[in-house]
Amino acid sequence: MPFFIVKGDITKMNTDAIVNAANNTLLGGGGVDGAIHRAAGRELLEECKTLGGCETGQAKITKGYNLPAKYVIHTVGPIWRGGEQHEEELLSSCYRNSLRLAKEYKLESIAFPLISSGVYGYPKDKALNVAVHEIRAFLDEYDDDMTVYMVIFGSIGHAPAHSAELRHFISKNLAEPVFHTPKRRDTFPSIGTEEDEVDEETSDAVPLQSTYDDASEKASRPIGAAKCRFIPRQASLKAAHEAAKPVEKAEKNRSLSEMLKNLDMSFSEMLFKLIDEHGMTDAECYKAANLDRRHFSKIRSEKNYHPSKNTCIALCIALRLTFDEASALLRTAGYAFTRSSKSDVIIEFYIRNRIYDIDVINEALFDNDQMLLGA
Repeated sequence: MPFFIVKGDITKMNTDAIVNAANNTLLGGGGVDGAIHRAAGRELLEECKTLGGCETGQAKITKGYNLPAKYVIHTVGPIWRGGEQHEEELLSSCYRNSLRLAKEYKLESIAFPLISSGVYGYPKDKALNVAVHEIRAFLDEYDDDMTVYMVIFGSIGHAPAHSAELRHFISKNLAEPVFHTPKRRDTFPSIGTEEDEVDEETSDAVPLQSTYDDASEKASRPIGAAKCRFIPRQASLKAAHEAAKPVEKAEKNRSLSEMLKNLDMSFSEMLFKLIDEHGMTDAECYKAANLDRRHFSKIRSEKNYHPSKNTCIALCIALRLTFDEASALLRTAGYAFTRSSKSDVIIEFYIRNRIYDIDVINEALFDNDQMLLGA
């Protein structure tokens, strides 16, 4: 039951059905309607001629012909007239009726355009709000395994929620990659030279604030930064070698069985412990994480299941974990948040501000050309 917003051409979507934002005649037109008719071929027009048109807010289905999709669901969106002519109600009906047809035909995937947001003039931000609300309501009501895509050609056309604060947070916290050119071996300083003395630098990690201004500079420091002293390479290697000796000896004395007993919880064990502690059902968790039921069942049934980082983070959002709790869950799967990843910085912003609506987060990720959370 995942829902995704993707950029692309809806005529290229390899789903069971795509939705055509048609006009009342169903005989083709401009925009998405014309593109779908051209890609499907003349046979689509011939079948549409037999349908007798379509009322605004209603939906009808045809074959997909030359399209990758098996079916085309045609729906007629409202023309925007200022919002006083039942436009929202009619647009909602377009999504509901299209999804009901998809369910009736037992389809597992469907792709929508942003209906009425082209020449019909419906404001894109309002059109997107209606689409997300109706799609989520349908998936929640039927607990369906259907995957739904919203295909955007170009940009959404409006700034996501909290965009100003998010941009400020990204600019302060996203680390640029730094590439170091190694020195030649004969240029390293010898132990005991003046170059050994390097100033110590301290930096305390501070919680990020919900409101950002120039005074929030401290928030840009690396997470968990602590007091450290830089030593020359030769001294560092020597110190590391000496420090390792007692550890190596202790490790040799430990039996394999003792080591295995002390292994940390697996990702699955930690996940389901947290679900129980939060009083959530499995269905509540995978819906909030934008995962489908089959994927979640696999996690449930395999103790040593190894998820993708994307799946881990989606489940952190579903469980409404703090940033420290989310970091701990990620570690059980071998991952970590990093300030060198724009996606991670965006997600950190929302977690630290306790915003756990996965659709809001995915819209921000989409706006920044990052992979969305979920299946």
